[in-house]
Amino acid sequence: MSDYHINIFYSEEDGGYIADIPDLEFCSAFGESPEGALLEVEKAKEAWLEAARRGGKPIPPPRYRPVIYQVSR
Repeated sequence: MSDYHINIFYSEEDGGYIADIPDLEFCSAFGESPEGALLEVEKAKEAWLEAARRGGKPIPPPRYRPVIYQVSR
């Protein structure tokens, strides 16, 4: 099974890095470095999935891919 795509970008407004998982609505995290944001979003992903399982909510399959992967072959 493939895993979820993670975006990481610097936010001037927040003064640090944001990591988000587009397939999991509202699943994002902050870090002072890209690596820190990645570690935090991995924790957020596990919490998101656990909450969905406990709540009987559907877990979306990994689908999101940036445009660059969709057009290059």
